[in-house]
Amino acid sequence: MPPTTPPKDRLRLAIQKSGRLSTDSLDLLARCGIKVKAPKEKLLLHSENFPLDVLFVRDDDIPQLVMDGVCDLGIVGNNVLQESALERRSAGTGHAYQIERELDFGGCRLAIALPEERPYSGPADLAGLRIATTYPQLTKRYFAEKGLQAEIVYLSGSVEVAPRLGLAEAICDLVATGSTLDANRLRAVETIFKSTAMLIRSDRPLTAEKAHALEILLRRTDGVQLAAEAKYIMLHAPKAALEAIKKLLPGSENPTLLPLAGDDTKVAVHAVCQEAVFWETMESLKKAGASSILVLPIEKMML
Repeated sequence: MPPTTPPKDRLRLAIQKSGRLSTDSLDLLARCGIKVKAPKEKLLLHSENFPLDVLFVRDDDIPQLVMDGVCDLGIVGNNVLQESALERRSAGTGHAYQIERELDFGGCRLAIALPEERPYSGPADLAGLRIATTYPQLTKRYFAEKGLQAEIVYLSGSVEVAPRLGLAEAICDLVATGSTLDANRLRAVETIFKSTAMLIRSDRPLTAEKAHALEILLRRTDGVQLAAEAKYIMLHAPKAALEAIKKLLPGSENPTLLPLAGDDTKVAVHAVCQEAVFWETMESLKKAGASSILVLPIEKMML
């Protein structure tokens, strides 16, 4: 279905072509009510019900496309974003962008890892080592901040095999579960950067139509992320224990109190909790006098 909004008034969003970040980005759009229904083999897709076009590219290209103004928006890991910004700053090219939102997916960390048998007592033990990495700029920044010298060796992939091949004595790579390090008999000793996905925007001015669409997108994104973290809790509480029960509700503000038919000693309590509601929390509420406790997920929120 061709877009009904003129191309100049449609936001262009760059996301990763394949991988977990691509899936999570498309899921975010879907939860925001934005329909993108077409095969991802096409590099540019048009939303059916929102003035947004989605460009599928390599994650390393997303910062450049946004910084150069080719795309208005991008969803990219902060590790890739900062590496690109540092590289462009070092080269003297433009690197301006704005972070619109930190997103609740794509979490990982960039860590320095050593062979299991190599002793380690602190960052000073890394001085003078050859360190292989796909993130040379972030790695150099870490050593500069620590006042240490190290030889940084750039590898585009398979960084974890560098010590076994004699290419380096340590590595600096992304770590999620640590299973890849374990498989290669490595252990993480220093985390130098923590990352999540970011929604970024070009610093170039938007048309009024694009600015309005971006405002709606950000409002919906906020609603989706708030809903993902929140729970709706309902319970019956004795009036005498109401203050104690309210204090046990995690991350809630003023709950809604409703009268119970046929029982003047209790009220129904409805609250939105911004923190996780664990079984231990429910058991504490029960001990305080609450009953009929019900915890529900929230699909959408708008404050």
